[in-house]
Amino acid sequence: MTMARTSTANRGGALNRGPSLGRWETAAASATNQALGATGKVGDYLEGVLIVPATTSPGPVTIKDGTGGAAITIFAGGATSLADLKPFYVPLGMKSLAAGGWLVTTGTNVSAIGIGTFN
Repeated sequence: MTMARTSTANRGGALNRGPSLGRWETAAASATNQALGATGKVGDYLEGVLIVPATTSPGPVTIKDGTGGAAITIFAGGATSLADLKPFYVPLGMKSLAAGGWLVTTGTNVSAIGIGTFN
């Protein structure tokens, strides 16, 4: 189940600038090509992805620009790839160039939260 939220929080000052005001969408563990946004389209902006491990040996996380082309691995995961279970942020700052917007695939024992502007 995908949940969309619009942020209204102040994300920090000039020295410690956090993610911009925008939407966030979740991708559960073992999700395949989870769309960020209702339909996704050219120009959707993916500011970054918060990766949330459930074990210290989680699966990979990939993103894909639309339904064509190759996936981009943003976290390889694997056996004992993490020392702890702290979520971590992968900054991206990428606009979609393909129809269908951004898609996220998560491996076992890892979920993700995409942050950006999605349609």
